[in-house]
Order: sequence, then C-alpha cells, then structure tokens
Amino acid sequence: MIERADQLVLNYVSQAADAAHGVLRADQRLDFVKRLRARIEVERHGSQNAREVSKVLARFGDPAALVQEEARRLAEAAGEEAPAVPALAAQRSGSTLRFPAIVDDRDAPTGVRRIAEERFGGRPSRGLPFAGLRRAAMFSANPMATGGRDARTVVKEHPRDTAALVILVVAALLVPFDLVPVAIFEVPVVVWAVGAALVLFSDSWNTGDKLAGAVAPLLGYSLGGALIGGLRVGPQAGFEAFVTQFFDVSGTMFMIGTGIGVVWLAYRLLDLN
Repeated sequence: MIERADQLVLNYVSQAADAAHGVLRADQRLDFVKRLRARIEVERHGSQNAREVSKVLARFGDPAALVQEEARRLAEAAGEEAPAVPALAAQRSGSTLRFPAIVDDRDAPTGVRRIAEERFGGRPSRGLPFAGLRRAAMFSANPMATGGRDARTVVKEHPRDTAALVILVVAALLVPFDLVPVAIFEVPVVVWAVGAALVLFSDSWNTGDKLAGAVAPLLGYSLGGALIGGLRVGPQAGFEAFVTQFFDVSGTMFMIGTGIGVVWLAYRLLDLN
C-alpha cells in the first residue's frame, strides 16, 4: 500500500500543477509545486498509510484554492493584481472530473440545495447511514454521482483487500459442507485464518476496523452460538443438551458474524477517502 499512499500525494500535486498553468509563470509554478510537495511530506510524517495520507491532503484543501492563494501572494509582493484561476476549468480528482458549483446553485434556498446535493450525488445525507456505500456500489453509475468511489474503482485500487473479503465470504459459505479437516482444523477455519491474516496486515483499515472484521466470525461462533444454544435448551437442560444445541447453531452464527464483519470492512474500504 506504499504505492497507493505515494500515488495519492502525486495525484494531489499534479492537480495543483495543472491548476497553476496559465496562472503562474513556469519558474513560479515549479517553485510552488516543490514547496507544496515538501510541505505535504512534512505533514504526513513519513506515513505510508493511505487513509492517513488522505486525511493530510484533505486538510490542505482544494489544489486550485492553493494556487489562487499563491498567485495572490506573488501579486501582493510585486504590487500587482492576482490573476484568477479559471473557474470553469474541470479539476481532476483521481480519474474523475469534478466541476465547480454553478453560481445559481449557491443562491438557492438552503433546504433545496441540501436535497439536491443528497439526491444527485453531492454531500451524503447525514440522516442516511451507509449512503456512501450505496452510492459506491453503483457499478454503472455516473462517476460524477459517486465521487469516483464506485465499487469497480475501489476493487482496482485495493485488489489484496478485496481478495481478503472474498476469502472470508468463502470461509462462511463452506460451513454447511462436511469437508475433511486439515490436520485438526476444520476447512472453514483454515480459510477464515487466511482471510483474517490478509485483513490484519492490510494498510487500508485502521486497527479497530481490522480487529472488528477479522474477529466478528469467531465472536459469532462462540458468543452467538453459546447465547442461541442456551436460549434453545432453556435453564433446565443439562450440559450435554447445551453442547448439542451449541454445535447445531454455532456454524450459522459463524456465517452471520462473517457477513457482519465483511459488510463493515467493505463499507470502511469504500468510505476510505
């Protein structure tokens, strides 16, 4: 994921350089880009985590705004009027074109503007949980509506993480089959261990997300199996009856726990930026 973090920085600096064309002279543009890259490196503190680097870049803001500020600074130093960054030029965000808001949109009533933003792909609704996940799952959607975070793009950017989620799903789907154990371990457990290892060594999720996604199947198997098994036998049944019910429902609870963990990890991956 080191390449992913560095690519985020490179894309951001490239956007700034593109925005500076026609606004700054060649030597000014080169100096500006050089200082911007150096400042980003200072702020990221050597981090190679894509999520952390994305947060750093978000704090810098719109590259075009940085160019405008630099142009203003140079103009003030020279006693001139700052040139404007072309307002109608499409700014690139990754591989997706992002266009500035139309002036009339800013004059619309707040309620109308909020509804339009939520319905047509702008700011996600705070009242609708997982709105970003639903938008990103639109494989054939207009990239303008998904913010460039459609599922296909995420899969291409995170192949190892996607493979980990697929392996976890396969582990859950193998539970109903009576497969020959590998040594003393059941096949679904072995497959789960491979997927969990990929999740735990990933740089895309934070520690809490990784633990939640990887451990959810085990929690479903143990705690869920014990809870449902205990409820099924009741307080008067003996230990043998409880064990029987536990093993009857623990596999299903493992599958449910896996589903919850995979959905959470997928949501966090789609919501990375």
